[in-house]
Amino acid sequence: MRVAIVHERFTEIGGSERVVEQLHRIWPDAPIYAAIIDPDAVPSSLRGSDLRSSRLERRYHGGTSYARFLPFLPGAFAHLDLSGFDLVVTSHHAFANRVRPPSQVPVISYTHSPARWIWEPSTRRGEPGGVFGAIALSAFAATQRRPDRAAAGRTRGIVVNSNAVAGRVKQWWGRESTVVHPPVDVAWFTPDERCVRGDFFLFAGRLVPYKQPLVAVEAARRAGVQLVVVGDGRERRAVERLAGPSVEVLGGVDDGTLRDLYRRCRAVVFPGTEDFGIIPVEAQACGTPVVAHRGGGALDTVVDGVTGILFDRGEDPVVALSEQLSAFLPSSFDAGVIRRHAEQFAPDRFRRELEQTCAQILDVGCT
Repeated sequence: MRVAIVHERFTEIGGSERVVEQLHRIWPDAPIYAAIIDPDAVPSSLRGSDLRSSRLERRYHGGTSYARFLPFLPGAFAHLDLSGFDLVVTSHHAFANRVRPPSQVPVISYTHSPARWIWEPSTRRGEPGGVFGAIALSAFAATQRRPDRAAAGRTRGIVVNSNAVAGRVKQWWGRESTVVHPPVDVAWFTPDERCVRGDFFLFAGRLVPYKQPLVAVEAARRAGVQLVVVGDGRERRAVERLAGPSVEVLGGVDDGTLRDLYRRCRAVVFPGTEDFGIIPVEAQACGTPVVAHRGGGALDTVVDGVTGILFDRGEDPVVALSEQLSAFLPSSFDAGVIRRHAEQFAPDRFRRELEQTCAQILDVGCT
């Protein structure tokens, strides 16, 4: 089949870009379309591939922020020329589903999540721009709900990365979906018996409000435990201001340093609610338990009492998490069991399950 892959944007490398890498391994001849392509934000395995951007590319001048492009993104995807293909596969979390291929060409959406900022007012809090930015984003979100739902309705089938996202797809789009968990590089993130576990907990991820880094820092301080914070983002200054002597803020680190921290920490702290959440799986691939909020993708990736602890946030998430950190016993967990659990998220499993799901949706082979 002549297949086109459509991705939101290449402005930073994260979990969705890793999914696109695996989509391209399934369909190596497929061109990859995106609204904006920063060559420095394209995974190395995709460099040299047939990458095609929209007209918005001319206005892009680098950086990870793309808020100024929001009003133009729906049109950018709708005007992509997708004639000449037999199948379009989107990597969607905002506007990729707005594509308009010829009517006979099916679209299968791999949905990281429907855009939560469109549907959930709480996710728009703390966005850049202050009060006026929040008002503008809320107004724009209100205009996008109907076309967002309509675009989902045009797809032949929807594949999602977690059961939590499947619930959102049902609630917001009125569609059923199939869960295929995203790929995690469990061949790189591995245990190392030579590494000695330290006394610190680890928070890793972008320092943005929905990931709850301030909750992690305040809980560690309250519990009197050591915490290492890895990552960067607009809440970094607030994290640094809150951090006391027991909290070390490293900023962004390379994969080798992150893997070493996974291998040496007591546990990874994961207080936010993620669509899927690759960090808990990377940690578990290193044999490390995870202390995670009981919600979102963690319900799919962390086995409570076996590969980590799922806690309820209750009225005060800081108190709830601090109690878990104070009582945490590393001896309660078996690194080998944790590692074996993480292996089920390997990339080859993702490719196999996605191909099977495509075939079921199309009722034909789709390679």
